[in-house]
Amino acid sequence: MSRVTPVFVDLVRVETRLYNAVSARLRAEQGLGLGQFEMLEIIDRVPGCRVLDIVNELAITVGAVSKAVDRLAATGWCERVAHPQDRRSSVLRLTAEGEERLAASRPVVEGELQSLTASVPADDLARLASTLAALRATLEAGADGRPG
Repeated sequence: MSRVTPVFVDLVRVETRLYNAVSARLRAEQGLGLGQFEMLEIIDRVPGCRVLDIVNELAITVGAVSKAVDRLAATGWCERVAHPQDRRSSVLRLTAEGEERLAASRPVVEGELQSLTASVPADDLARLASTLAALRATLEAGADGRPG
């Protein structure tokens, strides 16, 4: 086994456990999962956000994002609005309720992540953040790991 394989396995297991723990707390306190939070956050952050913007950021399929956005719209947290220049496309916007839910959820996510990573020294966490950002940039520049 190569030296990078155990790193990959640890990375995946840590991500899964962090994701599940944060999602469980978020669901208990705010009634939404981490996947929903992530989509609301992207819609809020990306001006003129479209389904493809979420697809590109999360590296999941158009169908998966479209269905998830439909569920967010059904809850009343976002809406699809006709794109001003391309009537075949729609822009995603948070509703007032979606903005409130996102604002209330951000401190829950941050607090749970801080709690779960408290045992990691700040310098180590900063190094890890830098390393992961570099790896992510490399993968995204090469379009590696995209669905389809």
